[in-house]
Amino acid sequence: MIEMDADAFEDLVAAELDALPDEMVAGLDNVVFVVEDRPEDGGLELFGLYEGLALTERDRYGLGDLPDRISVYREPHLHACDDLEQLKDEIHTTLIHEIAHFYGIDDSRLHDLGWA
Repeated sequence: MIEMDADAFEDLVAAELDALPDEMVAGLDNVVFVVEDRPEDGGLELFGLYEGLALTERDRYGLGDLPDRISVYREPHLHACDDLEQLKDEIHTTLIHEIAHFYGIDDSRLHDLGWA
């Protein structure tokens, strides 16, 4: 487990998001990224969560629709990681995993690809 305050963790998430390939983030229309301490259940097992309607499930989308939301949870990440490099890698994996859900890739396929 490592220690990091909320602002430093949020900066790290932003840096990892900026480092993702343009092709991956270019299609993220009307998506907000938030950093929270823990998921609603208070557990330490969930690193991130996508809330929204995947592109593959949309028949219409537009004006008035609330943005999709990708949450990254600080405390589970810090609890699971032993050093800064491991933390960066886990944040990177979490971002890819949750963005993949936006594009309609389910957990089973992510597992097959090594991102679950």
